[in-house]
Amino acid sequence: MQDHGLISGLTEGEAGERLRSDGPNELARHGQRTSLRIILDVLREPMLALLLVAGAIYLALGDLHEALVLVAFAGLSILITVVQETRTERALEALRDLTSPRALVIRDGVRKRIAGREVVRGDLIVLGEGDRVPADAWLLECDGLQADESLLTGESVAVRKVASASGAPTSPARPGGDDLPFVYSGSLVVRGIGLAKVTATGAASEIGRIGQVLSTLETEAPRLRAQTRRMVLWFAAIGAAASLVAILLYGLLRGSWLDATLAGIALGMSLLPEEFPVVLTIFMAMGAMRMSRQHVLTRQAAAIETLGSASVLCTDKTGTLTQNRMRIAELRLPDGRLLTQGDDTEFLLEAEFHQLAELGILASAQQAVDPMEIAFHELGDKQAGASIKQRQNAGWTLNRHYPLDPALLAMTHVWGSDQTGEERIVATKGAPEAIADLCAMSAEERASLKRALDTMADRGLRVLGVADARWSSAALPPSQRDFNFTFRGLVGLADPLRPSVPAAMRQCREAGVRVVMITGDYPQTARAIAIQAGIDADHMLTGEDLAAMDEAELRERIGSVGVFARIMPEQKLRLVEALKASGEIVAMTGDGVNDAPSLKAAHIGIAMGGRGTDVAREAAAIVLLDDDFGSIVKAIRMGRRIYDNLRKAMGFIVAVHIPIAGLALLPLVTGMPLLFGPIHIAFIEMIIDPVCSLAFEAETDERNIMQRPPRRAETPLFSRPLLVWSIIQGLAVLAVSAGLTLYLWDKGLPAAQLRAASFIALVLGITSLILVNRRFSASLLSALRRPNPALWAVMAGVVAILLTTQFVTPMAGLFGFARITSGTLLSIALISIGTFFLFEKVKPRWGSRLLE
Repeated sequence: MQDHGLISGLTEGEAGERLRSDGPNELARHGQRTSLRIILDVLREPMLALLLVAGAIYLALGDLHEALVLVAFAGLSILITVVQETRTERALEALRDLTSPRALVIRDGVRKRIAGREVVRGDLIVLGEGDRVPADAWLLECDGLQADESLLTGESVAVRKVASASGAPTSPARPGGDDLPFVYSGSLVVRGIGLAKVTATGAASEIGRIGQVLSTLETEAPRLRAQTRRMVLWFAAIGAAASLVAILLYGLLRGSWLDATLAGIALGMSLLPEEFPVVLTIFMAMGAMRMSRQHVLTRQAAAIETLGSASVLCTDKTGTLTQNRMRIAELRLPDGRLLTQGDDTEFLLEAEFHQLAELGILASAQQAVDPMEIAFHELGDKQAGASIKQRQNAGWTLNRHYPLDPALLAMTHVWGSDQTGEERIVATKGAPEAIADLCAMSAEERASLKRALDTMADRGLRVLGVADARWSSAALPPSQRDFNFTFRGLVGLADPLRPSVPAAMRQCREAGVRVVMITGDYPQTARAIAIQAGIDADHMLTGEDLAAMDEAELRERIGSVGVFARIMPEQKLRLVEALKASGEIVAMTGDGVNDAPSLKAAHIGIAMGGRGTDVAREAAAIVLLDDDFGSIVKAIRMGRRIYDNLRKAMGFIVAVHIPIAGLALLPLVTGMPLLFGPIHIAFIEMIIDPVCSLAFEAETDERNIMQRPPRRAETPLFSRPLLVWSIIQGLAVLAVSAGLTLYLWDKGLPAAQLRAASFIALVLGITSLILVNRRFSASLLSALRRPNPALWAVMAGVVAILLTTQFVTPMAGLFGFARITSGTLLSIALISIGTFFLFEKVKPRWGSRLLE
């Protein structure tokens, strides 16, 4: 291509003016979250706000200790969340910085490299193999140019380009078709060269228009947050009412309004669920940290619990199920003999098969960019070493390259050696129909070729034909049609399945998660990959079928379709909306800009961190750093584990509040001295409860976690069996603690000792609830065999607390305790152990229902 006349390009002055008027050639970074914004988002969370307001109320009442404890736990929750989400944003920013293409433009008649963001409308861009197209443009000139447009279409196979024969095209075309004169921002040139004139940059490009759709879509609010918010308000209302009633009754019956106020505050605190927002925030933040170790970044920690309830997982094919690289899977000779390569087998290249592979390499670029040509070189490097490239290494050089032509979909290389004086070797590869034309095949030979092609296509293979010829004359002909080619066979290429996919699919089926493939690829290829992966491919719809359906028909059919092929970008969004309308909890994977709207519309958007675009990553709630489908299944398992453990913690908190409230109310109905004041309740709730809840967070999976169906969207956090089980446990601990307290009071135990005995009985009851509830599907012995360092830390903390309140005089004085006898302590311990074993006996009857 020559730099003269029309090809002088813009002047620097013109380019600068257009850059000022149109703006830089980059996508707007909507919703970029700074550390300050993350902090503000956390502070706006209603449940956390409730925690801070409660601390302010206690401070206003003069209860400084309780206020400080509340504020400290609020600060801890904020710190954990901010650190995690800031770390995630920084990781995403680092990924974004890796993909900043530079562009070769012609300005003032001179070629120069500039940053991609400086490309403007009207610029002339020079494209070559390996270049990333910086903006939408139309081709003035091109020579064998092919581009990978998978970021926009989802198709991994490159498309051919042609130059516009009649000046600037009047109507733009959609990405993905062959023989179009357009190139698109973000696509990759895999072969050939070209000169193009920029028509659109930034938000006006094809990528930019898709990005504009994102601003019209609202992200799904996490369901668990809404449920917990309602539960907190419900408990708060009950606590406020009970506190008011207690103050009135205590004051009227005993006449001491100061004691009445203290008793009312203690009762209100015993029912106020400060732990709920603390536990929920900590569980989500700790879950995000755990998932990051599995190469999964969570941009919003609250999405983790939704992922655990996913009922449909929509996945693309290329790069998620497959490795996003072409591999030679089959060599087939003209006589029907074939050599295949499975996941665990190697090619043994001999005789004609060796020749077929060698010709494929000779017909490929020496420094390959095209995935198919890379596959030929990898085959040579891996299977036959230097023998396949022996001719190149012995002084043979490329004499001429005949590029791919829209009229003849084949490319030919002529190799010769001045040292040997042998005839030149002419190697060609291309579409089988084009190779058949070059070889002048008979009708019978073409029929045989057609049968072989159909067989290979049914396996989802991309098929190339290979042929060769010899040439002895010095002058080479102008066209590759002038050689006398001999057909040498067919080569089948495939994008291999990721090794982790079959096992991950099996786990999805066992977990009741339906996997749906949505791809822009051809139906035969999509079906073949789906069958290999283990996706139900009995029912398939194409983009054309989808376009002919109304919404009612689509909702009726969508529940039985496992594969959607030849799907346009806007149709992905329609499929997600249809699945949501059918009551499914939808997780959607994607990497291209075309996937961003559907990622944002899904309940859980999962973007690829390695090959994904900035727009896709910013639209998603979760980012996979290794682009592996197996990591999605790990994330689903983690989501279910977090939800299970959260329910255990919440159920435990409800159970614990019952004996706390009951013991706070006991003096009111019996006339005994006041047992617990606000300091005792705050100490139990804000130290013991959250720490114990952290032990639940560290619990490992229930044994049937991936054999259960996904929970329904309307399932409450507290199911009826869980609520009943919590109430039963709470009443049992209350009965034991209150009964022991009444017995000791009747025996005339002094108030300070009575208070200490009641406190120890309550703490040991709480400890028994931890041990019982840590595993719903296992006995105590099997649960104890599972590692949980946090649990033993909690146990050690409980022992330390009890010893401190008994043997450290200042602490005992602060709590109003006196040392109790060893006999009383032994009685309390034996009764608590008996209560624990009673729970263990009853638990198997409830365990299966608690996990529903």
